[in-house]
Amino acid sequence: MGHPFPFSAIVGQDEMKRALTIAAIDPSVGGVLAFGDRGTGKSTAVRALAGLLPRIDVVRGCPYNCAPEAPAAACPHCSDLANIETRQRPTPVVDLPLGAEEDRVVGALDLERALTRGEKAFEPGLLAQAHRGFLYIDEVNLLEDHLVDLLLDVAATGENVVEREGLSVRHPARFVLVGSGNPEEGELRPQLLDRFGLSVEIGSPTEVAERVEVIRRRDAFERDGGAFLSQWADAESIHRDRISEAQDRLDEVTTPDIVLEKIAELCIALGADGLRGELTLMRTARALAAFTGESAVTTAHIRAVAPSALRHRLRRDPLDEAGSTSRVNRAVDDVLG
Repeated sequence: MGHPFPFSAIVGQDEMKRALTIAAIDPSVGGVLAFGDRGTGKSTAVRALAGLLPRIDVVRGCPYNCAPEAPAAACPHCSDLANIETRQRPTPVVDLPLGAEEDRVVGALDLERALTRGEKAFEPGLLAQAHRGFLYIDEVNLLEDHLVDLLLDVAATGENVVEREGLSVRHPARFVLVGSGNPEEGELRPQLLDRFGLSVEIGSPTEVAERVEVIRRRDAFERDGGAFLSQWADAESIHRDRISEAQDRLDEVTTPDIVLEKIAELCIALGADGLRGELTLMRTARALAAFTGESAVTTAHIRAVAPSALRHRLRRDPLDEAGSTSRVNRAVDDVLG
């Protein structure tokens, strides 16, 4: 597989790039859903993110990417280790193909070992590979219902439980869920929609100059990928360092009470169900503050990320023909001034 298109070279789509960057800084934000027109760079941006993510320390030989300083209690590999060795690996970004069978996703009996050695062993699936990383689903709105139910269970518990073919396995499976799709091809189930922390709307560029630049960069990448990657290497390195620095300073960023009050007022004004909206908005704004090098969250951060954090949490209002983004922006103006 060739090197992905550089994240920094993507033209426009600032909201999508910011949302993915924030999810990389603070995975507790809860993932990113990118809905929009075909051919607007959704998949390109997600795969490009893999090139920016810092390497992580894992337990050597562990198929579940456990952290050496705190191996998961549920890990069937690390729970039996007396001595832990460490190695580094790229942060996993795993594709979940639309037509994937359940065995491929959750894991199943290792048939080769069963047939050649007579041993009953577990072969981890995509959920195991994605632990401590990103799980990407293109055309997520077309995902089969039984896989949606499975993802909801794993997202709620952070563990994957497999009990089949005489196997009983439990292993850690915490990942950032990233989905993309075209709304014309079907809506996302509300239960899964609510699991995404951020939702971004992707549109085709409307300016001639911007469309020309997209064509120019893509053509240059396809003609001579090595030269194009070299041209953008410094920008990629800067963005990667900013993500790493933001991760390090995230715990030092404060959220003043007045900002928390504005967050709560905003969610009340929009009629958002539950408190997930407030928590996501706070975490997103804090990650943005860490990325921009500021020590405290301000209303400017709230204003910047409110549409991404709240637009998919609104109840439908038959008396209001405005789209969800317009409703959020209107409420932001009313609450924040």
